[in-house]
Amino acid sequence: MHIPDGYLGPTTCGFFYVAMLPIWTLASRIVKKNLKAKQVPLLAIGAAFSFVIMMFNVPIPGGTTGHAVGGVLVAILLGPWASCIAITVALVIQALLFGDGGITAVGANCFNMAFVLPFAGYYLYKGLSYRAAVDSSRRFIAAGVAGYFGLNIAALLAGVEFGLQPMLHHTTSGQALYCPYGLNVAVLTMVGEHVLVFGWVEAVVTALVVKYLQKHFSEIFEEGEM
Repeated sequence: MHIPDGYLGPTTCGFFYVAMLPIWTLASRIVKKNLKAKQVPLLAIGAAFSFVIMMFNVPIPGGTTGHAVGGVLVAILLGPWASCIAITVALVIQALLFGDGGITAVGANCFNMAFVLPFAGYYLYKGLSYRAAVDSSRRFIAAGVAGYFGLNIAALLAGVEFGLQPMLHHTTSGQALYCPYGLNVAVLTMVGEHVLVFGWVEAVVTALVVKYLQKHFSEIFEEGEM
């Protein structure tokens, strides 16, 4: 799902950087205000977990990759704003040090995976687990569903962003300057891979971790989220 350099036009890249700047600013303020001292290590672990799980990516036809993210899990434990910070840190390190995702596309990658993914998954989880006891099985099932949903929403957005490029950036003869695949190919490829494979990885990992924490560290859920 990492968007590499050269697949989004400069206008698109600039748009997502501008869109993410107020989101990053607000997220940093909320996390700074609400994050408890004993939650700081958990935030660092969440960023590290996301970094590691995203490194296990599989190439997808068209120049990008498919993988799990772990963003919904971090959102469930610490809240979506903290997850936004954690996933952003992981994505920036991957882009700068490992070439996984383009530097010009950091804004777009963060919009998809550090903003939309954790927020969409988090609020679905809250709705499905509404008033459920801390040790309720409904919580870890809701976590799995939310993880699956969040990842596929992010994949859909990435596919749309790819698919719009031939319409936005092309030569006078109609040749695409950046991503050459239209919506019919880009969306189908991105969503198909994540619906069939990577979404299930995200769902299983999220559900199992939540179930484990329910049993051994239930106080994490009792402290509330940001």
